[in-house]
Amino acid sequence: MSTVNDNPAISDTEKVSSPLWAKDLPLDAAIHRFTVGRDPELDLALYGFDCIASAAHVRMLASVDLLAHSDASALLGALQTQYALSVSGAVRIEDSQEDCHTALEAALVAATGEAGKRIHLARSRNDQVLVALRLYLRAHLNELSADVLALARVLAQFADDFKTAAMPGYTHMRKAMPSSFGLWAAGYAEALVEELDASVGVYARIDRCPLGAAAGYGVPLPIDRAMTAQLLGFAKVQRAATDCMNSRGRHEQALLDWCVSVANSLEKLLWDLSLFSTAEFGFLQLPDSYTTGSSIMPQKRNPDVIELARAKCRALRGISETHRTIMTGLPGSYHRDFQLGKAPLMEGVQTLGELLRVVTSLIPALKVNQGAAKAACTDELYAAEAAYQLVAGGMAFRDAYRIIAAQVTAATFVPPVQHEMSVGHIGSASNLALEQLSAELDAHQQTLKRRGDCYQHIARTIWDAS
Repeated sequence: MSTVNDNPAISDTEKVSSPLWAKDLPLDAAIHRFTVGRDPELDLALYGFDCIASAAHVRMLASVDLLAHSDASALLGALQTQYALSVSGAVRIEDSQEDCHTALEAALVAATGEAGKRIHLARSRNDQVLVALRLYLRAHLNELSADVLALARVLAQFADDFKTAAMPGYTHMRKAMPSSFGLWAAGYAEALVEELDASVGVYARIDRCPLGAAAGYGVPLPIDRAMTAQLLGFAKVQRAATDCMNSRGRHEQALLDWCVSVANSLEKLLWDLSLFSTAEFGFLQLPDSYTTGSSIMPQKRNPDVIELARAKCRALRGISETHRTIMTGLPGSYHRDFQLGKAPLMEGVQTLGELLRVVTSLIPALKVNQGAAKAACTDELYAAEAAYQLVAGGMAFRDAYRIIAAQVTAATFVPPVQHEMSVGHIGSASNLALEQLSAELDAHQQTLKRRGDCYQHIARTIWDAS
């Protein structure tokens, strides 16, 4: 067998610049590229969070006398500079640096000299990426929750604006009972309130600090994990170091599953918008700015935005399953497989955010054709109400049902009260309970504000070495 290197472009052995794990041994360049993957691109989203977590780590090391206060002060100043560069988009991670953690440490060594070499004391790249991801998850869940809240509010306003505008209610894609635009929009707003309720549980799972777990077994040093958790605004320490490593992917999947659940409601809403805006229904009209033209038919205006948004709802399910497939089926502790979970996580977060913002801008721009929707409320929609009126007179429901069914079949049915919504219980077309809906949205608004204030407090105080 030949020992000649036939493809030096992919298999030359070269020494790359030092990642955190480097031991001055040669590394094949192709292997380096394979293992680095997309991290230099993806980790830009984590760089600022790594700065914040590293600042908390520095302050903790100084407090337990594992780092000189002069070194801590220099490092905090350099970390603040790097954080500002990250926020402004001025950070670049070289392929040779592998990830944000090596890039940050290199920047700190360049800025502070020997002090920069001390920052990795009492932590591993494993818990370093864990805490950066946890901060990323926490911040983005809050942002996505705010986007869900914004959409729920515009749907609630739409429901209030058109609460008496009649439209048919459908089951099996067939007209079923009288409804209203108000009930239609309120139903989707209520679904989003439920998702906001669910986000509280997801947030609680994320809101625990893994920093100090190192590679999954702690460190033989008197570090103060409670201090770093407090500095970073976490509700608690994720106690067992082994669980910290085993949780890699678990919290990310919880967030993605929540994103998929939100998208499930969005997909139904988008389907309704597509159907109700067709000429055959004619209940809604999309603004021209949300439609595109045909390349061959001059008269066509196509709902491409709605269709693409609907497709993204389905794509989000695939993104979530990609993450689940990568992150499951592994034994305990850390494995490099976890690296590939970052791409679907970030893609899922970005996809849902785009979806929510597009739909939120669309709802207030919809034009309602109340005349067409009311005309579609034909007599048979009131059959159930007619049966209930017979029941109110003392007849058994099953007998009343048969009588009205026979009238509908014989085309002799006359609705008792046509084009009116007489049902009065909570959650019906005539009782949308919008005040309660608004109160729940206000409560979630306060929760999100408290969290946002917490993040701002961290950003203001984390750099203070005093």
